Parts: sequence; structure tokens; C-alpha cells
Amino acid sequence: MAKFEVYQSGKKEEFRFRLKADNGQIILSSEGYSAKAGCMNGIESVRKNATDASRFEKSTTPGGDFRFVLKAANKQVIGTSQIYKSESGCDNGIESVKKNAPAADIVEVAE
Repeated sequence: MAKFEVYQSGKKEEFRFRLKADNGQIILSSEGYSAKAGCMNGIESVRKNATDASRFEKSTTPGGDFRFVLKAANKQVIGTSQIYKSESGCDNGIESVKKNAPAADIVEVAE
């Protein structure tokens, strides 16, 4: 089952989350949050916005690969994808977030 993993990362000990698909692949990652409550709010924002196709924005990297971001209604980025070699792979990643995020469990992990 898909899940959000919440963890602390880096020297600043920021809180972050990543959404993992059923196969364990990371499909969306967050920015760093100074407080755990902010991180949890970020997860709720992903759940709320993931079902709205207009909230996803695809782009290409300088190397010609693909990625996407998920934005909230205020246009703030709430999650960033991995890098995909093909546009179809990127589209599949978006569909995976749309499918998995709303009901994904939340687990805390050590980094």
C-alpha cells in the first residue's frame, strides 16, 4: 500500500515527507519544514490537491528529462517528483500520485 514517510533530514533537522507507491518507489518529495506540524499540513495539502489535474505542472530538465510538481491553490509547490526519462513515465507518475495520495498511510521513519 502507498504511504507517506515522515522523517528528519539534514543538519537543520528539517521535517520532510515522501510519498511512496505500492512498489516502494518515491513518487513525490517535499521541501523541508522547520516543524513537524508544518510537514503534516503539507501531507494534508497533497491529499487535498492530488485529485485536481490542474495542480500538476510538468517541466523538462536541462538534460531533456521530465519532472513534475504539485502545487496548492496559492501556487506554492507542495511536492516535487523524481526525474523521468520519458514524458509518458512522468505522466504515469502524476497518475500514481493522483491515485495513491488521498488514502496513503502516514508512517514516521528514521533517516
